[in-house]
Amino acid sequence: MTESATPDKELSPAWVSALDATRQSTVLFVVRDVAVRTTDRERIAQSLPLARRQTRYPESVHWNPYGLAAGHAGIAVMCSYLDRCLPGEGWDAVGHGFLAEGVTALEDRGPKHAGLFAGLGGFAFAVESLSRSGDRYQRALAAADEMLAPQASELAALLDTTRSGMPVSAFDLVSGVSGVTAYLLKRDSLGVLSDVLTALVHLAEPSRDAPRWATPPELLLSESTRQSYPSGQLNCGLAHGIPGPLAVLSLALQGGYEVPGQREAVRSLAQWLLSQRVEDAWGGGWPDAVPLTPTGRPAPGGAYGATRGAWCYGTPGVARSLWLAGEALDDGALRAAAVEGITSVLRRPPELRHLASPTYCHGVAGLLQIVLRFSRDNPSDTLADASTGLVDQLLAAYDPERPFGYASREAANIGVDRAGLLDGAAGVAMTLLAAATETEPVWDRMFLLS
Repeated sequence: MTESATPDKELSPAWVSALDATRQSTVLFVVRDVAVRTTDRERIAQSLPLARRQTRYPESVHWNPYGLAAGHAGIAVMCSYLDRCLPGEGWDAVGHGFLAEGVTALEDRGPKHAGLFAGLGGFAFAVESLSRSGDRYQRALAAADEMLAPQASELAALLDTTRSGMPVSAFDLVSGVSGVTAYLLKRDSLGVLSDVLTALVHLAEPSRDAPRWATPPELLLSESTRQSYPSGQLNCGLAHGIPGPLAVLSLALQGGYEVPGQREAVRSLAQWLLSQRVEDAWGGGWPDAVPLTPTGRPAPGGAYGATRGAWCYGTPGVARSLWLAGEALDDGALRAAAVEGITSVLRRPPELRHLASPTYCHGVAGLLQIVLRFSRDNPSDTLADASTGLVDQLLAAYDPERPFGYASREAANIGVDRAGLLDGAAGVAMTLLAAATETEPVWDRMFLLS
């Protein structure tokens, strides 16, 4: 792997808030309240049985002490950002407590897998986030790296040797190689980054039939997905699909990390996504997935149409991955396609974005964070106004009668009280804080946005 200094280019503009003083004050009040609630261990414990009764998907409600998405590690990351934005309020010590409990749980149970959102990769991300660029927690960081490195290499080897179809969990951001790579781009003390980048590059190798990363029906995540895609699919979501490898390969190039074929892989994956764009009354957008035919090839013109305006699935996440590719390759056409994509989402009336929840994964907070990133990279009145409008949506959804101030909405009449980053109130608080302060939200690397 070659490693070089980042190419000379204009320095990124400073992170600034587009909010007026009144909104900033309101946001900070809400954020502090939500932060106090989501760091209340007793409240978290009491919410779990309640949430399992509230939700239509009780199997999805859990709390993993060393987990990033729904666990102590994620709360620790929130605290690290609170400490940077609101120094002197004690959030660093609160985060340390959650991190220490995560260490204990990891030592007691051992890591089940290396994944970023619920495994060792996410815990390592949390330790690094609180480490102040490695000045603290050096023993914990070294221990996490020693456990993670062999697992990362095994994931890369498995990905590299699978030639005809695979589950998305092999390569995606949530559980797979892309998520582990997101951490390794921050810290690669044992030198395994080249292995995972090489495996991701090979994922993009040309194929006569379906791409190597196609998912056959028997490996799809749920029965409902198998019914919708009886011959399998090509996943287009940033959370579980090919935009994840595209984004992380692009971020590696921007950071000066490159293995043979990496630029060609970025170009190939970006062009494939562009070929799947569908048009509607609001502009161009991307589907959740492209179906495969019974012969195993992508269905001609088979995209089912643009979907919700979310981070996990839909146009915003795809657009951000294309922007990162455009930056990595210095390709103005890719950057323009990305801006058009996010603008098409913002043209839609809020009720047509299919974002019932205020939360991050498939809700308003995730869209807001993507818009904030685009607004920083490509400032415009349209993006600034959209940021303000999305903040207002989140402020309107704040409900102090709920245990955490925000509930995850599965439908208009179904609210689920969750504390965590991905589907809970902590993720909303962090995004609101990013909108209201001048402290860059570097934590959004875990969502492959920067």
